[in-house]
Amino acid sequence: MHQASPGHGQRNSTLTRGLSIAEMGELPAVTDLVTAGQALGLGRTKAYQLARTGQFPCPVFRAGKTYLVPTVGLLAVLGLPVPGRADDNDEEGRCPDGRGRDI
Repeated sequence: MHQASPGHGQRNSTLTRGLSIAEMGELPAVTDLVTAGQALGLGRTKAYQLARTGQFPCPVFRAGKTYLVPTVGLLAVLGLPVPGRADDNDEEGRCPDGRGRDI
């Protein structure tokens, strides 16, 4: 039986190397579409295709001809914590007696 070499006879994959969690933490408040796509494991072409059709997995907005992605939306899609936001385990947002705000 003949085994094809990797990628032989297959279409190019739309997945690419994603960003590490450390790299995600270095992102600015708003990033470009290619970087956001990379964080999701998407190539440039697929990221633009999804943005044009309104199917990119997180919020995208246009500034002239440029697609921009708020990092907070990208982190939320990936289930990663947003830096500077208090969550239920943080002391911030709790009453002095340790109870949450909703009493």
